[in-house]
Amino acid sequence: MATPEFVLELRRLVGTRPLSFVGVTAVVIREGQVLLGRRSDNGRLTPITGIVDPGEEPADAAVREALEEADVVIRATRLAGIHQVDRVTYENGDQADYLDVTFRCDWISGDPFPADGELTEVGWYPLDGLDEVRPDMLRRIEQALAVTGEAHFLGGR
Repeated sequence: MATPEFVLELRRLVGTRPLSFVGVTAVVIREGQVLLGRRSDNGRLTPITGIVDPGEEPADAAVREALEEADVVIRATRLAGIHQVDRVTYENGDQADYLDVTFRCDWISGDPFPADGELTEVGWYPLDGLDEVRPDMLRRIEQALAVTGEAHFLGGR
């Protein structure tokens, strides 16, 4: 999927200066497996992620992103964690700061496939086979799998 129109509009006003966005990570669990996709922009294996649209609830954004990116219907069942992602500088010079809101999600229906071009592949991975997942995304998965109902908040470094 292309860059959201509201981001393009903001970029016309501020150029490449840093913009702050709320992002979501949907850690979708089904029968001891997690839904992961390979990003088309950098080849990394990650849970479903995306940007919250203006006025949209973060849990609704997680559900929407799963449908758009992987064509699966999910339900966000609990807040797993919130943290500030290190500043991202894109190839074109655009800078962005993301406050990530991670949700544990349950799969409802659908056979995953790369629906909108943001992912080159998508599928179910066993929880004991996540060697390819980067530490920052692995931490989000671990938070979503935690048995307590408490959200995890990462403090200063």
